[in-house]
Amino acid sequence: MTDERFDELAAQTNTKEACALLGASRATRYRRRRPPVAGPPAPRPTPPNALSEAERRHGLALLRSPEHCDLAPAQVWARLLDDGVYVCSVSTMHRLLAVAGENRERRRQRTHPAKKRPELIARRPNEVWSWDITKLQGPERGLYYELFVVIDILSRYVVGWMVSPAETGELAEAFIADTLARHGVGRCASQPSALVVSFGRSLAGMNPAPRPNVAGEGHSRGGSPYGRALRSQPWKW
Repeated sequence: MTDERFDELAAQTNTKEACALLGASRATRYRRRRPPVAGPPAPRPTPPNALSEAERRHGLALLRSPEHCDLAPAQVWARLLDDGVYVCSVSTMHRLLAVAGENRERRRQRTHPAKKRPELIARRPNEVWSWDITKLQGPERGLYYELFVVIDILSRYVVGWMVSPAETGELAEAFIADTLARHGVGRCASQPSALVVSFGRSLAGMNPAPRPNVAGEGHSRGGSPYGRALRSQPWKW
């Protein structure tokens, strides 16, 4: 009934008063007059003050010039105004750079070469060992022990372990030397670097004492995610 009488009432008054008298929504009436059109949206009309192709090329040439190539569009716009030259607005400069794929950091930045992540590869047993120290909870509250563990990264075999009440460089040095002697691994004349020992960033690992040359060569893998994953493997078993 409302829809049938709305057009007659709107013809005698107006849409606003007709909606108020019939209790109808003006937004609903306007949507019904202009139903949605299926398909892609209508293209946006070009504004009358749009730059021509020659003006766009001139603006990009100014932004790429040696005196403006490392300045932000706002700085270029201000310097051109100081010289009595107006090409376009700051937002238009940003749009020109975005279309050209140059809307990024324009200042000269120092480039740093990519750092090569350290990597140790074992092709046979007793070629690369990894050792670290973790804490074990004791029988009483607040009492912890230090667990020293060495694993062979190829076989994941625990070649040595030790439980100590403290973590010191001297204990770590003696522990590694005892593990090497037990397995008969060490430096020799024919193989000066027969074994590589990778250690973590524990207090004992950062102490120069537990890094003797009997193991051939030592590497700290504390900053490498591969080293962290390798050292945390024994505690997940």
